[in-house]
Amino acid sequence: MNTKNKHISILGAGESGVGAAILAKKEGWKIFVSDFGEIKQEYKNALNKLKVEWEEGKHSMDRILASDLVIKSPGIPDNAANIVQIKEKNIKVISEIEFAGYYNTAKTICITGSNGKTTTAMMCFHILKKAGINVGLAGNIGDSFAKQIANEEFDWYVLELSSFQLDGMFEFRADIAMLLNITPDHLDRYDYTMQNYTDSKFRIFQNQTENDWAIYNLDDTIIQQELKKNKTRAKAAPFSMIQTVEIGGYIKEEQLIININNNNFTMSIHDLALKGKHNAQNSLASGIASRILEIRKESVRESLTDFTNVEHRLEFVAKVHGIEFINDSKATNINSTWFALESMDKPTVWIVGGVDKGNDYTELSALVNDKVKAIICLGENNAKIIEAFKDEVETIVEAKSALEAVAYGYRLAKKDETVLLSPACASFDLFENYEERGNEFKKAVRSL
Repeated sequence: MNTKNKHISILGAGESGVGAAILAKKEGWKIFVSDFGEIKQEYKNALNKLKVEWEEGKHSMDRILASDLVIKSPGIPDNAANIVQIKEKNIKVISEIEFAGYYNTAKTICITGSNGKTTTAMMCFHILKKAGINVGLAGNIGDSFAKQIANEEFDWYVLELSSFQLDGMFEFRADIAMLLNITPDHLDRYDYTMQNYTDSKFRIFQNQTENDWAIYNLDDTIIQQELKKNKTRAKAAPFSMIQTVEIGGYIKEEQLIININNNNFTMSIHDLALKGKHNAQNSLASGIASRILEIRKESVRESLTDFTNVEHRLEFVAKVHGIEFINDSKATNINSTWFALESMDKPTVWIVGGVDKGNDYTELSALVNDKVKAIICLGENNAKIIEAFKDEVETIVEAKSALEAVAYGYRLAKKDETVLLSPACASFDLFENYEERGNEFKKAVRSL
């Protein structure tokens, strides 16, 4: 790509924006970085070191509209006024992943889904790394893809991709694409239209050829319906918990079975490091990808047995006077929380709430009725949650901090019961992000 005297504007100076600037600098672009909010000091330092021009607290549109290419942060919606203005000028707007893809020579395993993508990405990375493959982990996780393309020399990348990142990807092609599930999430960004969100997720398969692989959840009704319309050209390797599949993976009689290239791999589901139905699906998907790469069966089996899960995802924090505290702060939608509640085997005090993304709480009613003894609302506006569960649960209280929520949990739970933080909502009303929410929760538990 000829970048001589070409101007690039990067909107948003977080991990992905600064990573894009590092790569753009290496490739000879003229760079302008603009963030409407405040830029963190570490990122200011990185931009100053690059000697690129940047601004914060505003978008200088005259500068941005003089660009040949614009990279936008996944956090900026496509219908934001400035993005609309840029597109009206016929300036291409892409994601950092797409930009990094222009310069990437490594092969990729790309993972998306409403739930389980971080766990599955980390699991795939763990299997590949343990098998001695020179592999990087990027996307929605760790150092940005662009930064790694600029600085590293990996043969493979495992990329966790959100729908927002996929929306800004056009020419990118995954060697192995993985679609774990589709449930309502982020509908506020998709005009509250499920089809728009579904279309976004299905972009994971775009540009794939018959030499590539598509791994998907055969038990997901939305994926099933969509595949009838959207035939991917890639080789299909579905996974299922309820039916046998010829090529792909499934669970039968408590055995995880994967068949790729007429070569069967089996292991007991009781040996899997992560328990619960959703983790069996994540293990199936990861196992299929590793067998496509012809990683030794023994190595795959070992990796699926000794994998440790991601922080803030059903993370055991402590047992205090017989009460178990579990941090599932990463559960920012109804479906994630559904999985968390489903895996509870003791009476549970449930901490829920935050910024609602168009949640339908009725989907949790049966589980709440069955498993939850008390609810603690942790958010600015809890009316919708209280309304949804006032007939299911006798005790509902409101907390304005993690400390207060944990104190209530300790009071309301008894020995051999569980206090579960699984908010089903984004965290932005009381916390900077789900990590801060999870860390504050853990700190409060440890101070009991």
